[in-house]
Amino acid sequence: MPDVTATAKRIIANIEEVVIGKRQEIVLAMVALFSEGHILLEDVPGVAKTMLARALAASIGCSFHRVQCTPDLLPTDITGASIFNPKTTEFEFRAGPLFTQILLADEINRTTPRTQAALLEAMAERSVSVDGRTYRLEPPFVVIATQNPVDHEGTFPLPEAQLDRFLMRLSLGYPGYKEEGRMLDLLKTSHPIDAVGPVVSAEDVIACQRAVRDVHVETRVRDYVLDIVHATRTHDDIALGGSPRASIALYRAAQALAGIRGHDFVMPDDVKRVAPAVLPHRLIVRPESRLRKITAAKVVEQILTEVSVPTRGEAGS
Repeated sequence: MPDVTATAKRIIANIEEVVIGKRQEIVLAMVALFSEGHILLEDVPGVAKTMLARALAASIGCSFHRVQCTPDLLPTDITGASIFNPKTTEFEFRAGPLFTQILLADEINRTTPRTQAALLEAMAERSVSVDGRTYRLEPPFVVIATQNPVDHEGTFPLPEAQLDRFLMRLSLGYPGYKEEGRMLDLLKTSHPIDAVGPVVSAEDVIACQRAVRDVHVETRVRDYVLDIVHATRTHDDIALGGSPRASIALYRAAQALAGIRGHDFVMPDDVKRVAPAVLPHRLIVRPESRLRKITAAKVVEQILTEVSVPTRGEAGS
């Protein structure tokens, strides 16, 4: 049984050498990694979205590819294509950047829906089908996508079906005054990302992914997960609530957070801590509610305050 907490601490400490003052967001990124989920980083430019992805990949010793998404990017530019070899008179498959363990899709909403859809099979099934053949991707496979929520010119918003494939949507936000000052000091001579090296192996991460699935979830806590997701389906301000995939995502993310915190069982507090990152991007707010400045994040926050939390005795913890 691997020490999930110790592994997570080593990775988090390594990432914090580059990304300053964002412990909560880094922990949630670790939750997504150990849950075998994908991450959508949505924030304004220049707040270290790309640095977080690069530091995570460097910390776990995995192969890493970056795709800069543009409107002229084709699906085959990501998946790869079969190219004719005149010497052998046969077609040979040339793998694209998707064949990696950590894929950074930078500014994913700037590429066309056709190219965005090229990621769907890989994100859901960890495989790629090209020219009638299916290729398995090497674990641990994680897609980290970034997008800018304030610049809409020349962008293609992700459809709900693809948003639902991301386990979490995170926002880093601006650093605090002291944290930004420390960042300037670190950048005085060189970028700290250049000195980041692996502190765990890919095999350690895979072992942790398997271990967190064994974290116990008592029936009342499982029902608490269901109560939250079902509440999104009946809320007056929500046109489309969380799907069963949302329930699975919330369940597994809570298991991973419990494992990172050193527990062998999930507490209701674990569910409440991951819900704001797991649920809002899966919900569609009614148009009339959007006019009243109601967001999916506010609805999730309201649901978490209204849904009855299992007591310690009821939760069996």
